[in-house]
Amino acid sequence: MRKPEGSAGGRRLTRITVVRSVRDRRKGFLKAGGAVFPCALGRSGIVVDKREGDGGTPRAKLPLRRVFFRGDRLPRPASLLPARRIGPRDAWCDDNADRRYNRLIDRPPGEAEERLARADNLYDVIVELGWNDAPVRRGRGSAIFWHLARPGFMPTAGCVAVEGHVFAKVLPRLARGCTLVVR
Repeated sequence: MRKPEGSAGGRRLTRITVVRSVRDRRKGFLKAGGAVFPCALGRSGIVVDKREGDGGTPRAKLPLRRVFFRGDRLPRPASLLPARRIGPRDAWCDDNADRRYNRLIDRPPGEAEERLARADNLYDVIVELGWNDAPVRRGRGSAIFWHLARPGFMPTAGCVAVEGHVFAKVLPRLARGCTLVVR
């Protein structure tokens, strides 16, 4: 008997699910196939009406767009998703007034925006989640990523964050067109 697509056992994952913890709305669980991993969520927990700066992780079905990685810190992650090495000028536009809102932009170091080349390791691996990008609506939230967690799974600004070993286990199993469903 064949296992259904997205199940554990070597088949490519077409869906990853995130659910919140019943004990702390800022923490949750990422389910990938038959595996379950703890994760951090936004400081406001999971929200239905996402707004820029609200600290909420949007309740949505989010396509996985591409992987960004710090090539100076680790090798290219194994994945079928498109991958891009993070450069020192890479940033994500979170300025509502900018025509490039919620997009990858080129910025000299030091200028405001969501810098991808961070001093800490939170963005050593990032999966860009397809939130508010088809089409972009100003003020509906930007830079929603799946990235590395802080110690103790401290809350994010609205992203989903996991430990590094989770990326090593899950990224190679993702199918093209995989989605992350936040419930």
